Amino acid sequence: MTLWQADRLYGPFGPATVKPYSRTQRAVDSGSLLKVYVGIDPEGRRQREAETVRRAARWGLSVPEVLATGRCDAGSWSVLRMLPGVPCGVRTGRAVEEYIDHILGLTRRLHRCSPGLTPGSGWTGERGHLALQHHFLLDQLSPRCRLRPWWAAMAEALQPLGSHPVVHLHGDLKPEHLLVDGHRLSILDWEASARGPAVADYADAAFHLVRDLLYAGVKPDRVPIGLITRLPFSGPVLAWRVLLWLDRRRPEDIGLVTARDVQRLTAQVHAPAAYTSLVRAVSALRIAGVPR
Repeated sequence: MTLWQADRLYGPFGPATVKPYSRTQRAVDSGSLLKVYVGIDPEGRRQREAETVRRAARWGLSVPEVLATGRCDAGSWSVLRMLPGVPCGVRTGRAVEEYIDHILGLTRRLHRCSPGLTPGSGWTGERGHLALQHHFLLDQLSPRCRLRPWWAAMAEALQPLGSHPVVHLHGDLKPEHLLVDGHRLSILDWEASARGPAVADYADAAFHLVRDLLYAGVKPDRVPIGLITRLPFSGPVLAWRVLLWLDRRRPEDIGLVTARDVQRLTAQVHAPAAYTSLVRAVSALRIAGVPR
């Protein structure tokens, strides 16, 4: 099916919403969503999302159905069925508590440890191929990061992940990707799905929560650290998640982090201290002008 045929069948589609790595258009009848993948590995992300949502649906998770998908001159694209509900809110303590409840409930179903599962992108990678958890995470950073003074310390700090089970990951858990409709939870945006350590999903969830609160104007001392500590944590993975965010923003942003900054976060072994360090790091970077 061509994109023109998809527009005739599932559209017409309205104005585009442009994000750093996608362009989306909602059908005028709100029945479907056209998503064009741009930026980093658009074809790989298209294939991952299409393959993963089909498997997730077989597991009984509520996910958008892929109505059509393909490639054309405009790029890699998918048409996804719209689902009812509203994104998770995090503006009150109760909303944060509910968000964390949703994350923990979802990951209990999602983090399946399968014999022979190895780290990598998507849920359908090779089995039995030798791969290391810390390499999987480090490979998501751009080559320029290898020249930074914190690279060696970051690589060493992540090595203990080798003892963690390899599980199926969503890869981008954040409030806006969890859609609530009464007692039904739907999970959106599976293009970053992967196989790796469960703490990567928890680091995503914590990082996005902290970033959303701080960029919405919440003062650092008002971020509910006590609630966030319900999420399992790894200091090194939290540090990696902050670096991944900076690496994918403006080219100069990655230079705002020093080796000492990375060491301070990777060294945390208690959840309250780790999440407090995360809040301080993201707050400082916001003040420095890093875009959300």
